[in-house]
Amino acid sequence: MPKKKGNPAHPENDVHRITLYNTVYPEHQHRSRKERLYLHFDFACYYAQVEQLRKRMYGIPLIVGGWRKENGVVKGIVATASYEARAFGVKTGMSALEAYKLCPFICMLQVDYATYTAISKQVHHIMKKYSHQVERYSMDEYFMDLTFMKEKSESEIRAFVRRLQTEIYDTTGLFGAIGVARSKTYAKLSSSLDKPRGISVIITDDDERAYIRPLDLNEVWGVGGKRYEHLRAEGYQTIGDVATKGNIRTFIRLFGANFGRMLFQTITGKDQGRILEENDEYSPKWGVSYGHTFSEGSADVERIKGEFAIGIEMICYRMRAYGIRGNSFSGMFGFNNTDLPWVGFRFVTDGYTNINKYIYKACMARILPAIKKACAEGMEIRNMMIGTHSIDKTSQMNLFFQDEAEHVARYEALDEINNRYGKGTVISANTLHRVEGNTHFLERNA
Repeated sequence: MPKKKGNPAHPENDVHRITLYNTVYPEHQHRSRKERLYLHFDFACYYAQVEQLRKRMYGIPLIVGGWRKENGVVKGIVATASYEARAFGVKTGMSALEAYKLCPFICMLQVDYATYTAISKQVHHIMKKYSHQVERYSMDEYFMDLTFMKEKSESEIRAFVRRLQTEIYDTTGLFGAIGVARSKTYAKLSSSLDKPRGISVIITDDDERAYIRPLDLNEVWGVGGKRYEHLRAEGYQTIGDVATKGNIRTFIRLFGANFGRMLFQTITGKDQGRILEENDEYSPKWGVSYGHTFSEGSADVERIKGEFAIGIEMICYRMRAYGIRGNSFSGMFGFNNTDLPWVGFRFVTDGYTNINKYIYKACMARILPAIKKACAEGMEIRNMMIGTHSIDKTSQMNLFFQDEAEHVARYEALDEINNRYGKGTVISANTLHRVEGNTHFLERNA
């Protein structure tokens, strides 16, 4: 992903690239409508695979995302689980305690983004030997333009793909599944057909009818829970339902002219998605956000303020990395007692900015009274979320912050130091106060 010229911040130095989009947006599509061929490579249980490899834990059920407190209580959320753990019913997103109950001898580790990113870049380098257009969609997923093989036979395509798959395994010791199809969406779906290390080549109408159309719509980019329910109410449950009896006018009525048309094309395999390479200009369509759950609930006001300072530091870094600024922010915080409703909030700054100081000040002015009230009443806060609500992609200085230029230079210098010598080399004083417990990834592996 690109960063603005002269800007030392980079998104991957702070958080891994999960996705650039939840479907194929118009700006990510080719203008021409020629036939193309795409490859999608997807590692199986990537974090878990890496940990099994580097710690020689083959065959051991493990999860990445859980840990034990000193008193033995299991905490955390499962980020991924090895196939051995999945055999016991452990799934991504469940609590580590649930995973422990399903498999009492499960091994729990924490996310190590630096290691995963390094291996991810190594795989990206390998794939660039096979095609001049490769997209590292996330740490464990990659797209490749295979249009140059469009006229090759299926056996030739399979042989080419198998060589790629084998080289990745021989180099990294990690395995993944590959899908090849005529649209970016269908390539992604195809790689899921024969996990963990299969190859699926879906390049004819008959292939699509046999393997893609039976899939539920909620397997498709952009079809979340609510959209899935709307589509089911209209009589669409599978991709085949839309492909054979779908009406684009229904999609436009349900989801709007632009998104409805785009979603219909995505589901029917008509999208013309571009391979977004590392030098492609990109910034998040809706901005950036941060969420965190503490090890324990806390009624300590200063520690809660510290957690919000950490969150704001995160989103400001990401905004600087993407070259965007915000002036409207929203979020919420929740309690240890899950019966209590979350407290939502929204605040604005005097102008568009990505400077920690301005956003933290405006945030505290808005939410500090609510935090103090909750803590005074013994309501322990357990989690928080904050994100941008309105963004600006220009670099124009504004009149609202007289010392903005000084702060921009200061944070560029701090970003450069932290990127060179390690995150946390230089930190803000207000981030020193945190809720007790090792809740920030690698600290729990120590």
